Amino acid sequence: MSLAYLFLAGTIALEVVGAIASRYSDGFTRPAPTAVTVVTIVGAYYLFALALEEGLGLGVAYAVWAAVGIVAVTLIGVYALRDRITRVQVAGVVMTVAGVLALELGG
Repeated sequence: MSLAYLFLAGTIALEVVGAIASRYSDGFTRPAPTAVTVVTIVGAYYLFALALEEGLGLGVAYAVWAAVGIVAVTLIGVYALRDRITRVQVAGVVMTVAGVLALELGG
């Protein structure tokens, strides 16, 4: 795996942590989850910039980030946080992943 993809994996991991922390920030009124959200999102964009500097194309890298982040946050939400998800929403997640695969395989 190239360094660019390691940076992208770090981007995704930080963004997922930030998204989950934002749920607990209570509208950015709770200091600790708010700080975690801000630090991880800024860190995610920093690593994303490094991934782009290493040669990943902006469109494909952003699509991969978004799709993997959507799947990860959805799974965490459903299985760990007891969020509900409908069949239509599952189909939307599947179509998002399919679109990213098309971008990746089309190049």
